[in-house]
Amino acid sequence: MKIDKLLSRYRVEHGKHFHLKDHDPADTHGLGSELKPQAKELLADGVKKLADLQDILAAQDRWGLLLIFQAMDAAGKDGTIKHVMSGVNPQGVDVWSFKTPTAEELHHGYLWRTSKCMPGRGQIGIFNRSYYEEVLVVRVHPEILENENLPKTLVTKDIWRERFEDINNFERYVTRNGIAVVKFFLHLSKKEQKKRFLERLDTPDKNWKFSAADIKEREFWNDYQQAYEEMIQHTASAHAPWYVVPADNKWFTRLVVAQAVVDALKDMDLKYPTVSREEKAALAKARQQLEKE
Repeated sequence: MKIDKLLSRYRVEHGKHFHLKDHDPADTHGLGSELKPQAKELLADGVKKLADLQDILAAQDRWGLLLIFQAMDAAGKDGTIKHVMSGVNPQGVDVWSFKTPTAEELHHGYLWRTSKCMPGRGQIGIFNRSYYEEVLVVRVHPEILENENLPKTLVTKDIWRERFEDINNFERYVTRNGIAVVKFFLHLSKKEQKKRFLERLDTPDKNWKFSAADIKEREFWNDYQQAYEEMIQHTASAHAPWYVVPADNKWFTRLVVAQAVVDALKDMDLKYPTVSREEKAALAKARQQLEKE
């Protein structure tokens, strides 16, 4: 099974003709559940490759990588991040989970709080939700704009187009500065979300994951689907692509995400730094001193 060969099926670089209805949340590229044991081996292989590439990323100290995860509740963002990043050096990875903005964050532009958390060179940054919430939950619940204290003259019918434009400009800026951006929309079906919500209610150890607010947001399912579709249509690009990852089968979701991250790192053509002649001489001298002890 060659996971890297099917990535293009889920990668969106040009959103003009993108429609969510063309993507099946239960898709496994024809791979049945009988392959789940093999999928575990493939995931483990992907995790190892990721760990090796991360080591070179840190050593080279030229590139950074930002991974953005967006999804409906219960789509498996936390689990995907946990499994895919399980083998990396924690010193080189930062995971940021963005909740409801604080009073301080609302005192600034909406990109402010995420900009502070961008990864540096040699680092991997993960955004569990991100600035994209500003064209998702805020769009579905436009009353939230009132809390952002924007001048009323700026809250017009063009605000969503303007935010898409701002986000595109921001991502163009960071990629031009050596921070690669890869974005994942974990595409979950409404049927599967219901199943996972019921599992959380039926399993005491999972009760903590459930919130009454989850049911309230489910009532806006169609509005969110429309918001996600337009988000991808307006912000997919070759330099900051979206991966619309089927999320009804967690084992497949993790395979696709792991391979996409590995491919993003491979595209950087990473290499360990070359040691100069002077540095090699210093290393040889250090060896001689150690061997004399």
